Amino acid sequence: MSIYDFDVEKQDGSTVSLGEYEGKVLLIVNTATGCGFTPQYEDLEKLYADERANGFEILDFPCNQFANQAPGTDEEIHQFCTLKFGTEFPQFKKIEVNGPAASPLFADLATKFLFEGFGKGVKAMAMNKVAKSVDKEYGDKAYIKWNSTKFLINREGEVVARFEPTAKMEDVAAAVKALL
Repeated sequence: MSIYDFDVEKQDGSTVSLGEYEGKVLLIVNTATGCGFTPQYEDLEKLYADERANGFEILDFPCNQFANQAPGTDEEIHQFCTLKFGTEFPQFKKIEVNGPAASPLFADLATKFLFEGFGKGVKAMAMNKVAKSVDKEYGDKAYIKWNSTKFLINREGEVVARFEPTAKMEDVAAAVKALL
């Protein structure tokens, strides 16, 4: 199944085909408004502003599955992101990324690029401890482990990279720019 075969829900509940983004470089991310990684919205918006004209889109999917860090309604989450971080990239309806109610898109992404760890350093060690304590599926590599997991899609609709929330945003930006 191609990335373009998936339909997703907009904030208003209407459905949109990812086929509308065919030919663009995509960064698909699950987000939360009350997480230690929430400030990444600022870097994401800067990257979007810099590269949107070059055929780049960020698709934002709020998720409340990790420590209840996105408890608001879709509208409250959208207002928070636009007012606090000035986000202009598309934000979709809040979803689940793991388990029986997982978004088919994220279930597919997680199996195409498996979890390989949070990296090295203090943040990575802390995330390993936190994720293991709250994630009963932690040993399963085909799951999203935390908020702000990012999947990079090339212009042909292929998943080419997965970035855990602990990845440096400069590395994410460099990977995006290499595809543009």
